Amino acid sequence: MFTTRPTLQGTFGMVSSTHYLASQSAMAVLERGGNAYDAAVAAGFVLHVVEPHLNGPAGEVPIILAPAGGEVRVLCGQGVAPAGATVAHYRSLGLDLVPGTGPLAAAVPGAFDAWMLLLRDHGTMELADVLSYAIGYARDGHAPVERVGETVETVRELFETEWPSSAEIYLVDGASPRPGELLRNPQLAATWQRLVEEAEEAGGAGREARIEAARRVWREGFIAEALARQAGRPTLDTSGARHTGTLTAADLASWEATYEAPATYDWRGWTLCKAAGWSQGPAFLQQLALLPPELPAYGSADWVHLLVEGCKLAMADREAWYGDAAEVPVDALLSDAYNAARRTLVDPEKASYELRPGSPLGQEPRLSAHARAVAAGEDAFDALGVAGAGEPTVAKSPTSPVPGEPDVREDGLTRGDTCHLDIVDRWGNMVAATPSGGWLQSNPVVPELGFPLGTRLQMTWLEEGLPNSLTPGRRPRTTLTPSLALKDGVPVMAFGTPGGDQQDQWQVHFFLAVALRDNVRGGLDLQGAIDAPNWHTDAFPGSFFPRGMRPGSLTVESRTDEDVVAELRRRGHDVTVGDAWSEGRLCAVARDPRTGVLSAAANPRGMQGYAVGR
Repeated sequence: MFTTRPTLQGTFGMVSSTHYLASQSAMAVLERGGNAYDAAVAAGFVLHVVEPHLNGPAGEVPIILAPAGGEVRVLCGQGVAPAGATVAHYRSLGLDLVPGTGPLAAAVPGAFDAWMLLLRDHGTMELADVLSYAIGYARDGHAPVERVGETVETVRELFETEWPSSAEIYLVDGASPRPGELLRNPQLAATWQRLVEEAEEAGGAGREARIEAARRVWREGFIAEALARQAGRPTLDTSGARHTGTLTAADLASWEATYEAPATYDWRGWTLCKAAGWSQGPAFLQQLALLPPELPAYGSADWVHLLVEGCKLAMADREAWYGDAAEVPVDALLSDAYNAARRTLVDPEKASYELRPGSPLGQEPRLSAHARAVAAGEDAFDALGVAGAGEPTVAKSPTSPVPGEPDVREDGLTRGDTCHLDIVDRWGNMVAATPSGGWLQSNPVVPELGFPLGTRLQMTWLEEGLPNSLTPGRRPRTTLTPSLALKDGVPVMAFGTPGGDQQDQWQVHFFLAVALRDNVRGGLDLQGAIDAPNWHTDAFPGSFFPRGMRPGSLTVESRTDEDVVAELRRRGHDVTVGDAWSEGRLCAVARDPRTGVLSAAANPRGMQGYAVGR
């Protein structure tokens, strides 16, 4: 079967990420004798430099890891709401939604500490060594991909008039970053160099002690001081007003990344592992649980219709039941009896235009007033005209009509996206991570540090009593959702994608393509599954400001068979045909436990993701 690239195979190590420089940096670490976790940390910090419009050090990262011979674990790098981030405080400012930009949207940064725990507990290399790649690209420069400059252009006026610290880095001599010219971030390079030096001085002779010292510098040292100062600066945000944030030095000092057990679901000999109900991860599992025993032909109109309608039901349950502010009934939501009943709601001949959460424990679903309003067709796209798809795929052009594209206003409303990386090494260690947040367009660059605060609190509701209500000390429900798959109890595949609310749609389609289609080269057809035409729906409240919804919507790539599109329209789907390569940015690696053969593939959409290995 023709694919855009081969599925790579080898025995030494495999890396797939959303940027070729991150992939190659991770591979360089493997070549130096590091393991998958050393390589992941190096790649994660390189992504902060080369994809600053997609993630940053003050963002967040959920990580799923499967150590060779060990248990699958989730490492939560999603920070919580600060102590002062209460519904009452935000309401007192006249807000109905958390702004999409600015310090009011900043949770406690989570990515850095999660990477440090991964390196301390599972890596083998020194912090200085794994950070050297990011420091080099920040100090000496890298040639940015087109999308970096395009993103900066969308917020040029904001940078020039409101955020001068951002302009200093991203508008050098008044010009946005251009491909083929070096983009430097000397402030960020200096931050990491100082952190390494302070950690070495304070940590003494031990590797783990030096990593612990670096964590303290982040939480309590010069970095924490600068982040807290930035949160206290009045900043223009998407509300049209200037606000200070709620993040304080005490919030930074008190939070640490944590390990937890994954949410899992067994399907036809596979076990799928996701983060729990503080993420949207269980929605992936629910979509599998909703599938009937007999499946339609892959790629047919029946196939797409079934998956789209199942996605709507799972995402309606996400809206009603997921969040860190309440106990999420994951077991009940994934139970056979519950999903058998939910399955009967799917009309095989008609697309649903309703938001239909269920009652897994016999309790009434809890929807926010805003979600009920957009589900009823009130301000479905808001007066701003912004689609509810959340983070767009970077593959789409800025002028694409496909829902989910960024919309920019004078106050800087533009959506960011996300990164992803997967690694498997020769010992069988496997990891999937989805870094995001802290985008260059989300908040002003902290002048002393070279990176901005994040905006993940925009995913919470300013209404009490909901699973995802803004709550001090609780995580906002995140869309970030890496995946790890076991076959007959053995870790086999790590995968994921950027894309906000679309992540656990594209990943379901990818996984089913891997699980159901013929193998190639004696292994999993990773590249074929990534290349296959993809799609998504926005028929549920979006996770990002302004939290819109498009009932009945379905966006497909133009490579989708015309007869399939016509039949989907006949069944009532509001179909938008997008560009041929516009849906998804998947990465994947795999290991055959029988032979030890490793494989990897990466998404051709966006022209920057690559897999490497040998």
